[in-house]
Amino acid sequence: MAEGREHREYRMEELAKEAGITVRTLRFYRERGLIPPPRREGRIAWYDDHHLARLRTITGLLERGHTLNGIADLAATFESGRDVAEVLGLGEPTEETPVRLTPEQLADYFEGEVTPENLAAALDLGYLATDGDEIVHISRRLLEVSAELVREGVPLSTVLSSGRRVREHAEALAEIFVRVLHAHAKETEPAQLRPLARAVVDAELSMALDRRLRREDGTQPPKA
Repeated sequence: MAEGREHREYRMEELAKEAGITVRTLRFYRERGLIPPPRREGRIAWYDDHHLARLRTITGLLERGHTLNGIADLAATFESGRDVAEVLGLGEPTEETPVRLTPEQLADYFEGEVTPENLAAALDLGYLATDGDEIVHISRRLLEVSAELVREGVPLSTVLSSGRRVREHAEALAEIFVRVLHAHAKETEPAQLRPLARAVVDAELSMALDRRLRREDGTQPPKA
């Protein structure tokens, strides 16, 4: 989110005007719990930019076909999810680039697939985290590949469950390479290990895909 931005507060009528909705609609959203309660100063209710961002998100998701019940479920899932600091730990991934998204942009990436169940799975897996009104995907490469798989017809739930299985194998592969490094190449820097490990895994995966595809199309007999 932008730093150094002036914090602004709004009365109900001002907030509704900024959000492009009626005061009646704003009251309805508040009663449904779609926006957090305002700050109260005596009898005056004060809203801020967080409320405005949430209202714009609701409008954007409604335009993309989500229902109010679905939006409420999505909001509850986001608010129960881990934040960026928890997912990234002490620092961002050394090679992967996190991507900041609005909920509307996430819905555009995975049209029709952004359900509370899929969202909860992505948050649990650590693919997504929250930062105020923004969503952060842990890896641009994973985001784009996942979106491409969905466009090819693979359900997002399957992409996420497969991602969990791939992560288990990736952890095992990483352990192999780190053990080799510590046992036989104590002077080698981790930065030197990464491209070597990736090259081995990429080559082995490529050959494994070749073998699997040949067996699938019948050009290679299955192993006994």
